[in-house]
Amino acid sequence: MTLHVENTLIPEVKIITPKKFGDTRGFFSESWNKQKMNEAGFNYDFVQDNHSLSKNKNTIRGLHFQLPPFAQTKLIRCGSGAMFDVAVDFRIGSPTFGKWVGCELSFENGKQLLIPEGFLHGFITRVPNTEIIYKCTNYYAENFEGSVRFDDPLLNINWGLKGSPSLSKKDEEAPYLAGVSSPFVWKKEI
Repeated sequence: MTLHVENTLIPEVKIITPKKFGDTRGFFSESWNKQKMNEAGFNYDFVQDNHSLSKNKNTIRGLHFQLPPFAQTKLIRCGSGAMFDVAVDFRIGSPTFGKWVGCELSFENGKQLLIPEGFLHGFITRVPNTEIIYKCTNYYAENFEGSVRFDDPLLNINWGLKGSPSLSKKDEEAPYLAGVSSPFVWKKEI
């Protein structure tokens, strides 16, 4: 098996680390392999890859989501640099609603965070010039996007922020969780 899968405190969110094969020249790693993901129990049809660069340390993007029918499962990794990636349970009725999990993703550790539909997503960069690469199960739909404030005291996310964050206007003006209606409903697995 070339994937290492770790559970988080929210069962649906997983940390996936593909195996790296290295030698004096560098390394090789399969960052995505549908067959191996299916064998590990993850059957997602990713339709879009995104790649962004955050020039500054302490850049925060999020907390974002897309409304149905354009909701997205995401598989996030760090192409260069380092970041702290966060998933917040946004599913009404879930025993972990409003709870969050985070994972340090870096070029060096090769970890990826799998965030299913029904979760808010955000990250903070730890170093300048951090590249974020992620797969999505649905296409970006501007009229179906939403956000929640990254510093909502109800969520109490420990971003490890040192100094002031670099934010977009959209993220600066995002509403608090209490002001956002979630379209997602938790379904208990039987």
